[in-house]
Amino acid sequence: MTVATTMPETRGKLTEDAPLAPLVWFKSGGAAQWLFEPKNIDDLQQFLRDLDPEIAVWPLGLGSNLIIRDGGVRGVVVRLGKAFAAIEADRLTLRCGAGAPGISAASSARDHGIAGIEFLRGIPGTIGGAVRMNAGAYGREVCDILQSADVVLRSGDRVTIPLADMGYSYRHSSLPEGSIVVSATFSGKSGDPAQIGAEMKRIAEEREASQPLRTKTGGSTYKNPVGKKAWQLVDEAGCRGLQIGQAQVSEKHCNFLINLGGATSADIEALGEEVRKRVRAHSGVELQWEIQRVGDEL
Repeated sequence: MTVATTMPETRGKLTEDAPLAPLVWFKSGGAAQWLFEPKNIDDLQQFLRDLDPEIAVWPLGLGSNLIIRDGGVRGVVVRLGKAFAAIEADRLTLRCGAGAPGISAASSARDHGIAGIEFLRGIPGTIGGAVRMNAGAYGREVCDILQSADVVLRSGDRVTIPLADMGYSYRHSSLPEGSIVVSATFSGKSGDPAQIGAEMKRIAEEREASQPLRTKTGGSTYKNPVGKKAWQLVDEAGCRGLQIGQAQVSEKHCNFLINLGGATSADIEALGEEVRKRVRAHSGVELQWEIQRVGDEL
């Protein structure tokens, strides 16, 4: 059965059996049953309205905090492109499309003298993903700057959700299943662009020095337990450099897993679970995944 007879018409791009490994940082994993790249918000809304409600929908950003399992993802993976990447500043408010990278939002805030948003320079993903997971770095989180988020629900309806209704906690929101963030409005404070730029430079240099940014990785693997650092627990359990197949615990930063070249997603996830097991045995702490694992195993 072809895409044309099973899926709604769209003005965007719809691809059946689309490989996802090239779109994620780990460069591993299976295909999407369908990959949908909407032309604009209206196109996204109409597509979701017309789509069989039994078909699952899942949004994909830059693929930085993600393991796509080797069996791929059933249903529709939605990837927001340039039409969703616009950024507008108004005094001390920044409105960002969900497809905009965090670094672009931070840079725009700097150019407009909006301080307090610098930490987005250290978020290796899109605004949509950052809003959904309450992403944070360098002492700040999205919940510290968010005013509201515009979200397209699985029904195709578009709603504006204020900060108070996001259900935020550490690396978590209560956004409805199948909903897709399409834009977010952030608040900052007045600042000097030169000082904001200096802080962004400091963040970039610190990340470069401490994290394996030039490898196939997924970013921070585990959430920090209360009062503890995940990387330290992993290190103390003797897991630095631990390897399963071509998947390895980074020797540079123990809270990063890396693909040495030929790792399957199963290798990466198995390594992550082995690390959790060893940390639990050594310290009694149950590490929780920060990286999202999506799709079916082979």
